[in-house]
Amino acid sequence: MTQFDRPLSYPTTHKTEQTDDYHGVTVSDPYRWLEDPESEETQAWVEAQNSVTFGYLSEIPAREKIKQRLTQLWDYEKYGIPFKQGDRYFYYKNDGLQNQSVLYTLPSLDGEPQVLIDPNTLSEDGTVALGGIAISEDGKLMAYGLSTSGSDWQEWKVRDVETGADLSDHLKWLKFSGASWTHDGKGFFYSRYDEPNEKTKHEDVNYYQKLFYHQIGTPQSEDVLIYERPDEKEWGFSGGVTEDGRYLIVSVWQGTETKNLIFYKDLTAPESSVVELINEFESEYSFIDNDGSLFWFQTDLNAPLGRVIAIDINNPPPSSLAGGDSQGKFTEIIPEATETLGGIGLLNNQFVASYLKDAYTQIKIFNLDGSFVREVALPGIGSAGGFGGKRHDTDTFYAYTSFTAPNTIYRYNMVTDESSIYRQPNVEFNPEDYETKQVFYPSKDGTQVPMFITHKKGLKLDGNNPTYLYGYGGFSISLTPSFSVSRVVWLEMGGVYVTACLRGGGEYGESWHQAGTKLKKQNVFDDFISAAEWLIENKYTKPAKLAIAGGSNGGLLVGACMTQRPELFGAALPAVGVLDMLRFHKFTIGWAWTSEYGSAENAAEFPTIYGYSPLHNLKAGTAYPATMITTADRDDRVVPAHSFKFASALQAAHAGEKPVLIRIETKAGHGAGKPTAKIIEELADEWAFLVSELDINL
Repeated sequence: MTQFDRPLSYPTTHKTEQTDDYHGVTVSDPYRWLEDPESEETQAWVEAQNSVTFGYLSEIPAREKIKQRLTQLWDYEKYGIPFKQGDRYFYYKNDGLQNQSVLYTLPSLDGEPQVLIDPNTLSEDGTVALGGIAISEDGKLMAYGLSTSGSDWQEWKVRDVETGADLSDHLKWLKFSGASWTHDGKGFFYSRYDEPNEKTKHEDVNYYQKLFYHQIGTPQSEDVLIYERPDEKEWGFSGGVTEDGRYLIVSVWQGTETKNLIFYKDLTAPESSVVELINEFESEYSFIDNDGSLFWFQTDLNAPLGRVIAIDINNPPPSSLAGGDSQGKFTEIIPEATETLGGIGLLNNQFVASYLKDAYTQIKIFNLDGSFVREVALPGIGSAGGFGGKRHDTDTFYAYTSFTAPNTIYRYNMVTDESSIYRQPNVEFNPEDYETKQVFYPSKDGTQVPMFITHKKGLKLDGNNPTYLYGYGGFSISLTPSFSVSRVVWLEMGGVYVTACLRGGGEYGESWHQAGTKLKKQNVFDDFISAAEWLIENKYTKPAKLAIAGGSNGGLLVGACMTQRPELFGAALPAVGVLDMLRFHKFTIGWAWTSEYGSAENAAEFPTIYGYSPLHNLKAGTAYPATMITTADRDDRVVPAHSFKFASALQAAHAGEKPVLIRIETKAGHGAGKPTAKIIEELADEWAFLVSELDINL
């Protein structure tokens, strides 16, 4: 029991008689009405739930102290990796507690920086965020996207870099799109959807993306349609201009499947049509660069850990490269390794490849013929990213971080193989007080799964340590070491922080990803449950002291595990989760996730999905862990109805004394662009909730 001696009184959530037939199975959906976020009824429900939640959190004595420590630690300068375009450098910086990072430009690395755009001036509460930028080849113009209240919808504008003045250009209804300039600086390519219904734009499905070219100084209505597929409503398009300016490379995606098509257009011939180079969804292809007609790609074609191949577009391959008839149509440059190839670029006329070895970074350099040159020495076992630039650049930058090392930026010389610190943050904590270890534990089926464990040095393994177990396990996303101020606060409170690298992620390539998808999704939950059991068996913690957390697909993970093994956890924090697995595909971009989860409309897949869907596996009369569900009213990625319905069903089913709350952020979305002030408030609430529910003495 917490320090509260009275049971919580939850708002009454009325039920309807809504039922649906899934392949002969009748499924009730009594809270369907909560799918309309704009209705007065839903808004009243949100207000009532927030009143209970924030009332509860405000009474936790430790909350204010936690918030003060979070704020104190957060207040340090944070630099982004510098990048060069034309004769100028650009970088992001946050002074400490600014709601949004500011974009600066400077003529040379030792020059005087000037503010190019400060999103903090665009709204009083910091809820307008910079969603993306694209600098013209000469560095004189910048296209930039703005997102309001965390929405995936963006509006794009164009700014003169020298004067800081905006031009007349204004583009709307961009979503899941960047911008790529033609080398003459006269315009750029981008992707957009048709104008949505203003009232339901945060819920309606997104189909029929189109690729356009926008010429500077003209209205959006005059933009040139480059490519569309009215026969393929699920196809999306990402257009990028090659470094030599000659080609537009079009990557065609369908949902979140890690398979794509590659088309191209010759920009030296304006009337040329789009050529389909790879037109079957069989593998993932990521364009690296080209040497005339020779195109280099990173691919998992017949190589689940990734490799580099070259294709001569003057001798194009058949539609399918996977078949035996493709021999001679591509050349292998860098073969598949024992580590996972994460990304690759060209610098100093060499390939710079980023690999994952057991979920931490290795950087290797190869010549253009694929011969190995060297491995770049990194500061430790952690995560490194960056190494951007042009093909003949000899200088570049990268960022390095670990669970106890704040993001530090290094300058790297490709010729001398020397790294030097360019920007090092000053955070008020001593990393030497903490340690991180990586262990491998067996999952239910015997699969070895890696896990990072961070805590104060000298930790007693007596089973009494408050432990925060985090996971994701999906969409080929890898969880690698990273630094977070919020974790420092948890560690200072005596907490153990654990990251489990579950199947479904990308840590070990496409085979590892596929082992956690569709009919094999239960593997992910088994991996997470096995992590919890290992931590308990090895005396790090016990169920009453163990919290599980995850966001988005990780919210599904938490929801599934707490419904399958409610007795195993002391607390659960499912954030912006996919919790109604029968209807996720009916909203915004949810249809795209059927390649990951399958679909309830598929008779063969329905039993598996129904069998773990968190919303549908709550059992009345069960004592569930202390739970705080978090979501946001403007989340148009995973619509808040998932969390609304799950919270209602959980409160109705729950028989224990532990609180089951839902915290609904306003003027926020799925997470991207969330202002610092809102992040700190939410983290203070989460840690305070755990301090209370896991009985942590501060």
